Amino acid sequence: MATITYQQLIQNIIQDYAAQHPQDNNIETQVICDTQNHHYLLLYVGWEEEKQVYGCPIHVDIKDNKFWIQRDFTEIGIANQLLKAGVSKEKIILGFRSPFNRQFTDFAVL
Repeated sequence: MATITYQQLIQNIIQDYAAQHPQDNNIETQVICDTQNHHYLLLYVGWEEEKQVYGCPIHVDIKDNKFWIQRDFTEIGIANQLLKAGVSKEKIILGFRSPFNRQFTDFAVL
């Protein structure tokens, strides 16, 4: 079995999530993968009548060989998907939690 990189893993997770949410004629689903700087996002961009739609339900950075989950508005949870893929809790940081509150999670603090 081939080894998958952290970059490939998070890209696959975001692509799978994007594929589960069908495109709307007025709202575009964008998967942003900055593999050079290690930023991975899912964006919704468009219009509903006269209201602009812009949202970022997923934002993950890879820093110091760890996944920094900056935003996660998924039901399953990006951390849960990473754990299921075999990533250890010590390699996952819940960046959307304050530095103080991270100590109370089961995941890495830094």
